[in-house]
Amino acid sequence: MTAQQVLSVDYASQADVKVFVVDYESRADLNVFKVEYSSQAKGNKGLWFFSAYASQAHKRLFFVDYESQADLTIYFVPYQSQAGWRNSAKKSLMY
Repeated sequence: MTAQQVLSVDYASQADVKVFVVDYESRADLNVFKVEYSSQAKGNKGLWFFSAYASQAHKRLFFVDYESQADLTIYFVPYQSQAGWRNSAKKSLMY
């Protein structure tokens, strides 16, 4: 199972992965594109569907305030074709 259906949680203790959104694509481990439908969130390629229900999410994410607190840094891209890993060493975080 790949972890592209995600849920944003309120507390770090509830999270599988702590995430920080960077200002520049070049600083990201993963470029993320938010898809509209869960069926589009296939493969570990940065296509994320934000689920409303914990039971449907493959990974729970907590968005941290500081980059130093993060397991994974991401950058939200405007086009689906731009999504993907920039640091493949971190891929296992989303499996």
